[in-house]
Amino acid sequence: MEQQKLNPTIVYVLAIIGLFCCCFAGLGFILAGIAFFIAYSKLNAAKLNPENYEPASVKAMDTAKTVALVILAINVLYFIYSIYQISTVGWDEMMRKSQEMMEQYQQNQ
Repeated sequence: MEQQKLNPTIVYVLAIIGLFCCCFAGLGFILAGIAFFIAYSKLNAAKLNPENYEPASVKAMDTAKTVALVILAINVLYFIYSIYQISTVGWDEMMRKSQEMMEQYQQNQ
């Protein structure tokens, strides 16, 4: 019987897009969480029937799961920090600082 391959491409794509979405108050945790869940479920299926899957593809999926977990942790921490900033400083103050930084950047160009 031919062994199946696990394709970690979708996990990597979702995790990397999730990393880019970290700039939006850490909302990339949604995509990184989905990527981690996909990798976790595929690895569990591979653990139940290890003879049906290629060992190299299982190792690649395990690496993709680790990448998704790291990006998930980064996003969750930044999301918590964003909520903390909004609750302590306030939304208006954050937007004012952001506007000042943008104006300063434009003046330096």
